[in-house]
Amino acid sequence: MIEIKKMFLEGAELDFLLEIVGRSVIMFILILVILRLSGKKGVRQLTLFEVAIILSLGSAAGDPMFQEELPIIYALVVLFSVILIYKLITWLSTKSTFINKILEGEAMVVVRHGMFDLKHEHDGDFSKMEFFSELRNQSVEHLGQVRMAVLEIDGSMSILFYPDAEVKYGLPLFPDDYQQITINTAGAPIACMYCGQILENIPQEQSCPRCQRKKWALAIDTKRI
Repeated sequence: MIEIKKMFLEGAELDFLLEIVGRSVIMFILILVILRLSGKKGVRQLTLFEVAIILSLGSAAGDPMFQEELPIIYALVVLFSVILIYKLITWLSTKSTFINKILEGEAMVVVRHGMFDLKHEHDGDFSKMEFFSELRNQSVEHLGQVRMAVLEIDGSMSILFYPDAEVKYGLPLFPDDYQQITINTAGAPIACMYCGQILENIPQEQSCPRCQRKKWALAIDTKRI
């Protein structure tokens, strides 16, 4: 027969339960801080706050499964503590925009008017190659097709496109076209490979007026398919 009392209570120290609540609060806050410091906007379809909840609940539920010396009641206290923290912080975030921004971050403009937004160029999570991939996944061939692209707090990309009649020359995003040129033999507009600035008929040695880089690719103005 399964001994229910042994499973739930044997070896439990009742005066240790309050310490478990305190540990749960501290570890939950540490998980949030570490995830925020990691520089990631979030896991696809999940905010950092939700990831912290999952990690906290997973750890609390996992340890008692294989450690005989840990009574299940400890895990129950942790689980309920985390849920209470979640409910409290969720309620606070609905009352305060500041708290909500700290917990989940904020959306970041990646592309504005056909060029990369440079406000976040020094951020640790600013990676053009990742943005290239996200834009290609939504069938964007070059930046001249994009009026605005925003990286949401859940890691997804929201894009506003130019109508076909307003598509302009832009930095190509696919590898075959994203190639540095040394001589502009085609006489076509060129695009800064770092920020997407478009210039016409200039020597490739000239620095980009926006970002001061000197790498250029041939710009294209194809319409969306």
